[in-house]
Amino acid sequence: MPSLPLRLSALLLALGLSACDDAPKFTQAEPGEARSGGGTTVRKTDQNAFSLPSANLPPSRRVDFSVGNSFFRNPWVIAPSTTTARDGLGPLFNTNACQGCHIKDGRGHPPAPDAQNAVSMLVRLSIPDAPAYAKVIEQQGVVPEPVYGGQFQDMAVPGVTPEGKVRVDYTPVSIRFKDGTEVELRKPSLNITQLNYGPMHPDTRFSARVAPPMIGLGLLEAIPEEAILANAHAQANAKNGIAGRPNRVWDDVQQKTVLGRFGWKAGQPNLNQQNVHAFSGDMGLTTGLRPFDDCTDAQAACKQAPSGNGPDGEPEVSDNILRLVLFYTRNLAVPARRDVGTPQVLAGKNLFYQAGCQSCHTPKYTTAANAAEPELANQVIRPYSDLLLHDMGDGLADNRTEFQAGGRDWRTPPLWGIGLTEAVSGHTQFLHDGRARNLLEAVLWHGGEAKAAQQQVLSFNAEQRAALLAFLNSL
Repeated sequence: MPSLPLRLSALLLALGLSACDDAPKFTQAEPGEARSGGGTTVRKTDQNAFSLPSANLPPSRRVDFSVGNSFFRNPWVIAPSTTTARDGLGPLFNTNACQGCHIKDGRGHPPAPDAQNAVSMLVRLSIPDAPAYAKVIEQQGVVPEPVYGGQFQDMAVPGVTPEGKVRVDYTPVSIRFKDGTEVELRKPSLNITQLNYGPMHPDTRFSARVAPPMIGLGLLEAIPEEAILANAHAQANAKNGIAGRPNRVWDDVQQKTVLGRFGWKAGQPNLNQQNVHAFSGDMGLTTGLRPFDDCTDAQAACKQAPSGNGPDGEPEVSDNILRLVLFYTRNLAVPARRDVGTPQVLAGKNLFYQAGCQSCHTPKYTTAANAAEPELANQVIRPYSDLLLHDMGDGLADNRTEFQAGGRDWRTPPLWGIGLTEAVSGHTQFLHDGRARNLLEAVLWHGGEAKAAQQQVLSFNAEQRAALLAFLNSL
């Protein structure tokens, strides 16, 4: 039997990857490549693959992980309740538990045609920026819709009326490969109906967003800021059409503008603030950083509903619960890659580089020595993201700004774990609104700065497409 490099070389030639291509050629797996999360990497690949603690988390610290998991997984209840540690849900909300959106800590999906609620997809709302709202824009990144606020909530506690209903319809869009193979994409159309608090502002902007997977978030938080900014600088100097930009967002604790990392448009600076805003917007729960219910002046019943705050004004989510949930979300481990050294996966990796996908999906970083958790420090990780904003073209545009992100901009999502989506989440719906029904459709929706990469993929034949998908599914 020929050696792996020889078999791979034959496959590369069969796939049309000649030695004169500028992209690097991988003939074997890189050292440590399978350990996407460095020393935190876990080996499970079943439906619980996204729900494990960092592999290097000692037993003495796994208790806090388990307790944080319980507050992330279990439902919150309506106030007043004898369950005082978990009461205060609503009055308006999208789900009653973090796991309601991040099912098994995985990826959300758009609502099915017969769904009563959107659940694991939410809709952001805003109106156009204007000088009169300068302070609001500085601190919130957007101007919330005056009646319904910054997030549409289609569920409510008894005695309070939900804001309305969310439905998504689709229009087919055909795209053709160079070899004649045709793929039918689906273009979503968002429909907001049964508005229970009156009409919206006539220029309301909408952005549908499914819940992203929870793995590796602490590692992303531990990437040094200078490494992210270096990527932006390198892309600008390359002058090849790829020009990632950092988002600059408001830090509620520091009361200043800092680098954004989390959310589909990198609109949050750190995990704690991401969690705080999710508690508030998704479940209507107060915290020390956001001690008010998510009700607008037009929603009187929402403002008058019972609160789960303590007698001395303690928030519904105590500082200790918030700390435990933060610990949990920081330490959800990334699963190991599979089949990294097989000829087809290596061929797909070469095609990934040939198309230029690595320009935005930056493969590798070393986390900071002063990471928030010691287990996350000095780890060589492979998230396949630059955490920068990129213009993705009109096809994916939501036409909604967020801090410095424009209406066509999206943060490069990490690819680690993407091949386990079906095992964990039971579906393969991708992109910010779940429009792509598989990874190939997700690639074909790329436009704007990624148009050249998309065109390169459209030139691939069936064998090359299978290799590229084998690589992506190995991540």
